[in-house]
Amino acid sequence: MTGRAKRKPKSVKESSASGTGPKRACPDVSKSVPSAKASSELREQIVQLYKLQMPEDLYHFWDFCQGLCPDDPRDALMETLGLRLVGPFDVLAGAHKKSQNPQQNLHLHWRYFYDPPEFHTILQGCADTQHHMGYYRDTPDSLPSFVGENEAKKGCGITKMGDNVFAAVLLFLLRKRKERGGQKEKGEALENLESKLRGKAETLGLSLEQTTKDMKLRDKKVVTKTFHGAGIVVPVDKNDVGYRELPETDAGLRRICEAITKARSDEERVQAFGPLQEMFTFVQFANDECDYGMGYELGIDLFCYGSHYFYKVIRQLLPMAYNLLKRNLFGEILEAHLASRSHDNLDQLSAQ
Repeated sequence: MTGRAKRKPKSVKESSASGTGPKRACPDVSKSVPSAKASSELREQIVQLYKLQMPEDLYHFWDFCQGLCPDDPRDALMETLGLRLVGPFDVLAGAHKKSQNPQQNLHLHWRYFYDPPEFHTILQGCADTQHHMGYYRDTPDSLPSFVGENEAKKGCGITKMGDNVFAAVLLFLLRKRKERGGQKEKGEALENLESKLRGKAETLGLSLEQTTKDMKLRDKKVVTKTFHGAGIVVPVDKNDVGYRELPETDAGLRRICEAITKARSDEERVQAFGPLQEMFTFVQFANDECDYGMGYELGIDLFCYGSHYFYKVIRQLLPMAYNLLKRNLFGEILEAHLASRSHDNLDQLSAQ
């Protein structure tokens, strides 16, 4: 097998032996952004339900959409952009209290087929392509590193859309306006919304860039992009302990996965699993030497490939990696997702 064609980190001093990394992959913008109107009760409720801290821009965006459409803020962007506020916005709207299943796992709420545990949907777009946007965070105890975009019907790729929801929606708006061309009526509505978005973001001091300085700093800590392209961050010390490359290229790993999924018999499939089993052994050696990123990468890649043939291996790789990295909540989300994973099964609140 050939070496993996990607950068080997020289020295990423993300953390010491604790393995948790910093509380935030990028500087905490909540310190400079003024507080939104959301009550402390609502904020605590969201933390209790998701076990995640939400960034201040989420609450400001809710305030913004309430100003656009007081009667139904979740649909404030539907007519102009075809976007609907979901996920934690449903909690802000009180929809979870009206749900027929109050015990539901909100981590499965609007979780699409290819969404890794690090990704958390906040905006729903075109149903035909299963387009959605969400926060991507590197650890459960950190604020999001960026807002990402995925179209689940097209694949696992995650596109970075900025470090806050205002930036992501503006980028989507500019793209939509370009697609619509000279449609005057729609154009005026988009221009009006763009002006309001820019004005609100400027007032709050939020960046509207697709790639901010903080995101570039995170990119330097990414040890490998993985199949979804957003990359993973793990603690790597000055001796490069924390991550080692898989003994296979991305293209090579995809060929191995394809051979397994397209095998014409069980015997042929068992044989095709050989190279993957060998990598699994390498991961065990890597874990023994504290290179936890190797199993993390392989597990995420197999998850992103999407075939049920890999679920057993994924369950062996990823929960272990998350446990070793002290990101146990991601392991819980993964287990729940795999148990009900489907291209069409989205766990939605009944009160829509």
